[in-house]
Amino acid sequence: MSSLDNRTQLWDNNATKESGFMPQIIPIRDLKNTGAISQMCQESREPIYVTKNGYGNMVIMSMKMYQEKLFIHDIYGKLAESEADVAAGRTQNAKASLQRLKEKYNV
Repeated sequence: MSSLDNRTQLWDNNATKESGFMPQIIPIRDLKNTGAISQMCQESREPIYVTKNGYGNMVIMSMKMYQEKLFIHDIYGKLAESEADVAAGRTQNAKASLQRLKEKYNV
C-alpha cells in the first residue's frame, strides 16, 4: 500500500462534520508519485492540501475543478456587484425593462 492511500484527516470543526468533507492532506514528499497524485486530483471534488514539515505549503486540484472554482468565484463576484447596485438604488422596473428589450429586438 502506498503512502498516498488513506491520507485523510478529519478536522475538528462543525463545518467539516456537517458537510461530510474530509480534506485530503499529503506530505510534499508524496508529490514524487505523479501518477497517483494525478489520479487523486481527478477523483477528488475538493482541493488536496500538501504539507511541508507538518505545515500547510500548497494546494493542488484538477483542471476541471479549478475551472469550476473560477466559474463559481465569477458568479459570486457578479452577485456581490448586483447586491451593491440594489443597495445603492441602481435598479429599474423589470416589466418596463423587458418591454424595452422586446421593442428593441422585435420579439
